[in-house]
Amino acid sequence: NSIGFIWDHLEQAWNQYFDQLCAFKALTGHCNVSTKDARGKSLESWINRQRAAYKKNALSSGQIQRLNSIGFIWDHLEQAWNQYFDQLCAFKALTGHCNVSTKDARGKSLESWINRQRAAYKKNALSSDRIQRLNSIGFIWD
Repeated sequence: NSIGFIWDHLEQAWNQYFDQLCAFKALTGHCNVSTKDARGKSLESWINRQRAAYKKNALSSGQIQRLNSIGFIWDHLEQAWNQYFDQLCAFKALTGHCNVSTKDARGKSLESWINRQRAAYKKNALSSDRIQRLNSIGFIWD
């Protein structure tokens, strides 16, 4: 210990990636690292490994707590859904309705997301929580 011997190199590597993620969040305000970001592919890969390990119950409670403490998103698909929902809420606040078209400033991607929600609803493949959230803002299903 007195010479700085590293007993657990995997823990050290985990801590280094966690520190990189903390620095990224301090810079950007979020933990959504992509290969487009300066920190690149290795941090994004580490994040994906943490999500996979979490699903397999292979992370320590300390690691989970540390990731939770910085607002880590465990399910990136849920995060994407929430971002579109927030865009729709902002659109409704601006216009008073949820009828987005490609002519609107928010454009094609939000309109496509809305159409995917409608299709999932018709197939009974949309969670009750999502249905409730969309209903709460006056979403039109057809």
